[in-house]
Amino acid sequence: MITENRNGCLICGKDLTYSPDYTSRECYYCKGSFQSNVSCVNDHFVCDNCHAQSGIKLIETYCNHSASLNPIEMATAIMHSEKIKMHGPEHHFLVPAVLISAYCNMLKDASKQSKIEIARKRAEKVLGGFCETHGNCGAGVGTGIFISVITGSSPLARDEWSLSNLATGRCLVSIAEHGGPRCCKRDTYLAVNEAINFLKEKFQITLESSEIRCGFSEHNKECLKADCLYFQLP
Repeated sequence: MITENRNGCLICGKDLTYSPDYTSRECYYCKGSFQSNVSCVNDHFVCDNCHAQSGIKLIETYCNHSASLNPIEMATAIMHSEKIKMHGPEHHFLVPAVLISAYCNMLKDASKQSKIEIARKRAEKVLGGFCETHGNCGAGVGTGIFISVITGSSPLARDEWSLSNLATGRCLVSIAEHGGPRCCKRDTYLAVNEAINFLKEKFQITLESSEIRCGFSEHNKECLKADCLYFQLP
């Protein structure tokens, strides 16, 4: 049985390297060929789908069955699972999933499962490393996915279209203001917090929240430590 590493390369745990050029690489797991600028120092490569697969299923199952009204609490519980990597595209789905679950639980919306499924399909299109290659953190995009799903937005919608983009914009500003390098845990918390505030302001719906104290620092080689608002001293 293969044991995956939670930080760096999933295969050997070594640091990832990022090249300015894209080349064809074979995924270690599915053996598919992909154009990518990422590999580890030992030349291992894992495609986005294989990188996130087990985590995606966990997120979907957990959120479908949770009765919680607190998306921060839900996100923390999910991210502590060994199936969720320190960094990775599964966080792009995690954000809208916990928000949709808490929102539907509060409103007793029976369509929660179908809404989460829609969010999963949309989040699949937000590639790994989106923050680097598109200047657009996938966790922030996740809040826009959330708003678009609950409002039934479309390219031709008026208010719904505006609200979806505004939610994403606010999250991206918050994420950018707290600086880099990447930390999918920090950005997930920032995005979910902004979404909670946005929902209260624009929809007059108040989801539960809780104080955030990061429990992932030891797994993140790039942790900002005391410069991160969620850092918790040992």
